[in-house]
Amino acid sequence: MQKRLPSLSLSSYGIGWSANKRIAIVALVVTVLLATAASVAWLSGNGNGHQGPDHAAPAPASSPSSSEAAPKPTAGSGSVPKPPQIAEPVAYAKAVAQMLWSYDTRDTSRDQQLAGMHAWMTKETKYADWASVSGQVPDPVLWSRMADQDQHATGTVTEGHYPGAFKQALAEDPSAITKAYIYVVTVNGKQQIAWKKGGGGAEERAVTLAVQCRPNHDCALAAIAPSVTQ
Repeated sequence: MQKRLPSLSLSSYGIGWSANKRIAIVALVVTVLLATAASVAWLSGNGNGHQGPDHAAPAPASSPSSSEAAPKPTAGSGSVPKPPQIAEPVAYAKAVAQMLWSYDTRDTSRDQQLAGMHAWMTKETKYADWASVSGQVPDPVLWSRMADQDQHATGTVTEGHYPGAFKQALAEDPSAITKAYIYVVTVNGKQQIAWKKGGGGAEERAVTLAVQCRPNHDCALAAIAPSVTQ
């Protein structure tokens, strides 16, 4: 029997966030744009935990520290796709979700995975919560174990939409979006995973993202956002 391995998963979201980053993203996305949903719980991936070989459960404790620095551009990005030139929030969020749910340890190192993901982030550091994104990648030892089993996954998106609380907040104060042009989008889909000796499986996925789409600019990822009313 193969050893149980961890996998790239959204179920560990939020672990290791610094207090300042957590406060900043709550203040930005919840207080400013989602005042009607200020008390909702963080996205936890309940029911959507990704299972690797031998049906391994994700290992939240293995998530990297929120203090992990952004990867160097020279690290390359392996199989991680480059961010698309999209100016529409829902379309960009769907592309982000597919990227987050896809990885290939056979030809991509952990540093390359992080570098590729970082390229999707907004360059406006005031609004970028890199910890919420980098926290999805297992630590170096666990990534190496996944690579030993040629673990890889492909994400597919079924739909994306603005959560009800976000639409309500904008209806009540349309000018609020002009503070940072950050939109909250929930995306649903599926992740197909495979590893050595024909192992594999598929699971439903859901993620709520904060994407920045300023007028006349391509969109960029700001954070994996708090869960809000669907």
